[in-house]
Amino acid sequence: MINLAPQALTAKAFAPFGDVIEAGSANSFAINDDLAQRHDDLAFVDTGDEGGRPNVSIFVSKPKPLPVVIDMVERHPLGSQLFVPLGHHPYLVVVTDVAPPFEAADLTTFLITDGRGVNYRKGLWHLPLCPLYEPSRFLVIDRGGPGENCDEFYFPDDMRITIDLDHPAK
Repeated sequence: MINLAPQALTAKAFAPFGDVIEAGSANSFAINDDLAQRHDDLAFVDTGDEGGRPNVSIFVSKPKPLPVVIDMVERHPLGSQLFVPLGHHPYLVVVTDVAPPFEAADLTTFLITDGRGVNYRKGLWHLPLCPLYEPSRFLVIDRGGPGENCDEFYFPDDMRITIDLDHPAK
């Protein structure tokens, strides 16, 4: 069994994989008679050149059983995929920019507990949505349109990868 420890989510640590979605960007300004602050252009939503369009959805997802076992990852080769939790329930992000077959050391894990979201770059391998402890809702913006836009990779049965939530990385 291989046990991975998630690290804290920072824009710098996640940059190789996509964007962190959070208020407080440098591109922020007052709107609506100074009653609201707009945090603009937080992510590059990539819909590709193959006739894609932005698709806005809400996902309602059940939590994964604990301990979290990673048995597969997926990617979307035709466009990026953005997730913003609609609440402050913790969730896991597991990503790799390495081509399969993967080793556990190729995976990077993040534990998000503060309501921030992520935008996966086009073609990035990632664990499907993984809320912890209770059902959670997410605003999702990804590519809609023609073409096959989901590839899956299943880990071999003899490769059991778990996430150590009791001892996250610092």
